[in-house]
Amino acid sequence: MSFLNKKRNNLSLSKIPKGWVLCLYSCLWLIINTSCQKEVKEIIITSDDYHKAIDKITEVMVHDIFSPPVASRIYNYANIAAYEVIRQEGKAYKTLSNQLHGLTAVPVVDTTKGINYKLSAIVAYLEVGKELLFSEDKVEVYQDSIYNSWKLRDAETFSDSKAYGEQVAIHIKNWFASDNYAQTRTMPKFSVNTEDPSRWQPTPPDYMDGIEPHWKEIRPSVIDSSSQFKPARYPDFSLEKDSPFYKELMETYEVGMKIKEEGETSEKLEIAQFWDCNPYVSTHKGHLMFATKKITPGAHWIGICKIACKKTDADFAKTVFAYTKTSIAIADAFISCWDEKYRSNLIRPETLINQYIDENWTPVLQTPPFPEYTSGHSVVSGAASTVLTHIFGDHFSFDDITEIPYGLPVRSFASFNKAADEAAVSRLYGGIHYRAAIDLGLDQGRELGNFVSKKLKMNTAAIEVASSK
Repeated sequence: MSFLNKKRNNLSLSKIPKGWVLCLYSCLWLIINTSCQKEVKEIIITSDDYHKAIDKITEVMVHDIFSPPVASRIYNYANIAAYEVIRQEGKAYKTLSNQLHGLTAVPVVDTTKGINYKLSAIVAYLEVGKELLFSEDKVEVYQDSIYNSWKLRDAETFSDSKAYGEQVAIHIKNWFASDNYAQTRTMPKFSVNTEDPSRWQPTPPDYMDGIEPHWKEIRPSVIDSSSQFKPARYPDFSLEKDSPFYKELMETYEVGMKIKEEGETSEKLEIAQFWDCNPYVSTHKGHLMFATKKITPGAHWIGICKIACKKTDADFAKTVFAYTKTSIAIADAFISCWDEKYRSNLIRPETLINQYIDENWTPVLQTPPFPEYTSGHSVVSGAASTVLTHIFGDHFSFDDITEIPYGLPVRSFASFNKAADEAAVSRLYGGIHYRAAIDLGLDQGRELGNFVSKKLKMNTAAIEVASSK
């Protein structure tokens, strides 16, 4: 036994052949390195991930209470940022640079790196959207969550893709910094003309100042100017009972009275509530006041775009394309509409009805704080529905679930145009517009939507659909 122990103690690595030692070290290095190395998995991103990013920005916009025109600006720039990334993944989509006013080519992707274009697109979308919101922290929490999951799968691809998305976002931020938005923040408030009975007056319950009176100064994306689609003139203001204007005033009053008589059974009441889309409705009870927050008209149509994409199982690139083209039309529609609103500066039905017809009458919906003509929801609905029709086709039936989060039921439509028709007439049922603002507003929006669809060269298939209309 002692002999064996002595022999063992005398053994050493110096007595082992060098080749065996090198082999032993190599095996140990391989075992240690393999055990420490994380498994690399593909980062899979789908259209649903983009829908979720859209929903997050919408959620924060509702929380922050953005006016309809300002909200449209957020969707517009954020989607353009994502589009300018994803269109580089293939050859089906064309750049918007030199098609949109002032937009130059975005930085070119480094093809030597393994860029995940879908990941970069979502990063660009969230970075631009976050920049335009107040509650950036709410977006950052969402970013941290999805970014960490992607990083765990493939850290190198995530890092390179995120960096490129941020690079494009910076380019878009520099672009939108010159759209005159900052300048309009310092322009004077709207001056109310109390001597002219036809001019807009602040309305109950809060008698707020006119919102965004200088929005026509915002640089549009596609249309030549804010006044390019100036609508036909509304009936001349007159309180003579046989005048066209007074007849429209009475129609708004009588429709409102009829709806109140019918009560909760009125379908017109349901339609008015479904398309209300007022981001800030204040309720006063005694000395208490509380606000209800909801989506804007533009956000409702962004929701319809989501429904269309999901129904057609649109791939990631087409989903971004659809959101982007719709957002561009909506943003330009608000610029066009607000140009007319503060030019015509027409008084709201509620003010005239209380002054000359029935001092106790209230509209079904709360009157928003800006002039009456034309109807913003009509113009935006006309533009958005036209673009969506160019993309997805006419007679595209869908169930509109957009208002479910706000306690309203589903409404079904045979086409985007039918939905736009209902959205427009909802303003009459709600008691906040005259007939001319609705009908001529729809015309204004549809003309603008056709212009956007035909002028933008984004996708070959979409161009063919547009040119066949």
